[in-house]
Amino acid sequence: MIFLIALALALDAFAVTAGIGASLHGLTLGASLRLALHFGLFQFFMSLLGWLAGGRVISLIENFDHWAAFFILALVGGRMIYFGWRKQPEKKFRSDPTRGWFLFLLSVATSLDALAVGFTLATLKINILMAAIIIGLIAFILTMIAACLSSYIGYLAGRWAEFFGGLILIAIGLRILMSHLG
Repeated sequence: MIFLIALALALDAFAVTAGIGASLHGLTLGASLRLALHFGLFQFFMSLLGWLAGGRVISLIENFDHWAAFFILALVGGRMIYFGWRKQPEKKFRSDPTRGWFLFLLSVATSLDALAVGFTLATLKINILMAAIIIGLIAFILTMIAACLSSYIGYLAGRWAEFFGGLILIAIGLRILMSHLG
């Protein structure tokens, strides 16, 4: 289950990397590594931060935590589906989006979902450090794959990756809900 969550979360980073790479007509190794390291580390730390925040309030919500997990995953997944489905114009960058504040903002934006999922993971009795490592590692790997393929896959593939990532998160939310109800 953690692998599927990590895969779904990493599809945001995949989509962003594919879009940047397509816009720049490919990425250098340095740019690819910067994106992958930032996205992987932010996914790792945001899932831990979400878990810490969730752990503080878990005793308050344990009677309906499965509903909370479902709604958070459905909301995050629905957002990913919406932005993956919505037609967006191709972006042209004036400066290198793999450096500086722009990279920081992209890292935060692509890892906000991991923050929400980390909160949800607090409701499941799992090893959060291992889960966060898997989440960060999968984000790193998928970002590197997208960087390598970015000049070939283009923007459309990035949109569909985000769309299917949202479907995966909703399916996981439904699984958690059904396992507590049934």
